[in-house]
Amino acid sequence: MFDLELVEQLMDIAAVVCVLLAAVLSVAAGIGLLCFPDALSRLHAATKPQIFGLLLVIAAIALDQRSVTTLLALIPVFVFQSLTAPVAAHMVGRAAYRTGQLDNDTLVIDELGPAIEQAARREETSGR
Repeated sequence: MFDLELVEQLMDIAAVVCVLLAAVLSVAAGIGLLCFPDALSRLHAATKPQIFGLLLVIAAIALDQRSVTTLLALIPVFVFQSLTAPVAAHMVGRAAYRTGQLDNDTLVIDELGPAIEQAARREETSGR
């Protein structure tokens, strides 16, 4: 019915395509880090391709190894990376905002400014 050798070749080709796409995403992230003007833009360029690139690399490994055990071992890697990367990016973005390492002209909506002002007012009133 199915030629097993053909299926294996297709899986190998799919694995190579996944690795190549992950490499393109890495290059795009590197170019974005070098070319974008402020910290928030660079942060966006670094974090967005990271998760999708990791997913592509994990898919390539799973396609190459053809093992459920390997796939089960790689799933926590993806889950933990998907949970920690946005939190780390958020913290770096807040630090960049608070230290003034961003271009205010490129901000469309400033949601953090009013929150910081409100927290400062609360701190002043509770400190007296």
